[in-house]
Amino acid sequence: MKKITTFFFDKWWRPVLFYLLVTGLLILCHFKGGDIFNIFCNILFGLGLLILFGSLIYQIRKGRWLKSTLTFGILIIPASCIYFSSLILPYFDPYNGDQFANNLKIPTNIPIDEPIYLTIDKERPDSILSISKSHPDFQLYNSSQPGLYQYDIWVGKIPKGTIYLKAFEITHEHPLSVEYLPKHSSIIVVNITDSIQKFGTTSDFTIYEGDWGKPYAARFEVWYKPENGDAWRKLLSKNYIIEGWQR
Repeated sequence: MKKITTFFFDKWWRPVLFYLLVTGLLILCHFKGGDIFNIFCNILFGLGLLILFGSLIYQIRKGRWLKSTLTFGILIIPASCIYFSSLILPYFDPYNGDQFANNLKIPTNIPIDEPIYLTIDKERPDSILSISKSHPDFQLYNSSQPGLYQYDIWVGKIPKGTIYLKAFEITHEHPLSVEYLPKHSSIIVVNITDSIQKFGTTSDFTIYEGDWGKPYAARFEVWYKPENGDAWRKLLSKNYIIEGWQR
């Protein structure tokens, strides 16, 4: 353990170099999206912070005041720049969102619905709670911010399994939030009766493509994965006007 500590901290430039590298990587991930890449960058940046902070404590305990002062400056300046850039950059082009929806047109020749807004407490409105369906249906809800959604699905008799969503921008068939959406929109369903029953999400899921104030048309497909291992199948689809969650 002592050898590891000496390797990382005795040469003060080693943790500094690592910290600067992961800081640069974190800045890069702000402009090149991807959920897994973002998570990876943030984990590395957190590790870099811990190592550099450990180096700062080590230099102070050794009485190396010049090196500890330099380490503190290097620790605080990039972190401050990243924090303030995250507040400022969204207000300036070309950093105003991901530009995904800038040139998209909403078709006028197909049925397209708008999501219903949840209440302030993120509950279904009374118009939904009192509704009774006689056929399978799907309803999308706007949650607390643009890009955050929930949904309900009405289905008839169905064995136990998992329902989840796929989504596509309509005009270019671009798949939306591919790595994220199936997992975070999943719900368990089972209906042994012949009547139509309602199932729905209890937490938000996110559509990342697009920006606030830039609506576009998306097709939501409801997929069903039986627990018994039978083939997955699409139950239904419906078109909605949505906005992406602006990061």
